[in-house]
Amino acid sequence: MSSERPPYRSKTLATWLSIFGGAFGLHRFYLRGLGDVPAWLHIVPTSLGLFGVQRLETFGQDDPLVWMLLPVLGLMISQGMAHAVVYGLTPDERWDARHNPQWPPVSTAWGPVLGVILAVMLGAGVLMSSIAYGVQKWFEWQLQPTATVAPASTSAARSAQDFFSTTPSIRLATSSQRSEIDSSSS
Repeated sequence: MSSERPPYRSKTLATWLSIFGGAFGLHRFYLRGLGDVPAWLHIVPTSLGLFGVQRLETFGQDDPLVWMLLPVLGLMISQGMAHAVVYGLTPDERWDARHNPQWPPVSTAWGPVLGVILAVMLGAGVLMSSIAYGVQKWFEWQLQPTATVAPASTSAARSAQDFFSTTPSIRLATSSQRSEIDSSSS
């Protein structure tokens, strides 16, 4: 039997790997090794999301495949940020008991805390943007068949056009125009 200790797993490094490579599962590879199946499964949805970014650059945001793939990338980035928050907020004693049982306890100081702050800011922004983009495109997709059925010459569209064509436009007059108006009215 070997008396060799397993490698030390740093909480700070795991937190920062989650931030910068969590979408690809780098934090899981670091903590559990190359045999971790869920870490390998991170690569598929992240790659699909990156394919969505490429399609966005090529075809624009109205491509139906783009609005399905971009939120997938956002969710993968957000889950990486969530892992960073969990790792960074895990107490040092619990971290060492789980990942470094044969090593003496080590205090991590501010590295994980700064990582948690960055992860919360980035993760919240990416998650909100992904949800907003996906929901917006879903509603546009839901309204699209209705827009093609109802032509623009319906009575509601005509009445709106009539209203705006007969409503006087409001203009702001400059001081010289106001003085001309005042002198012509007197």
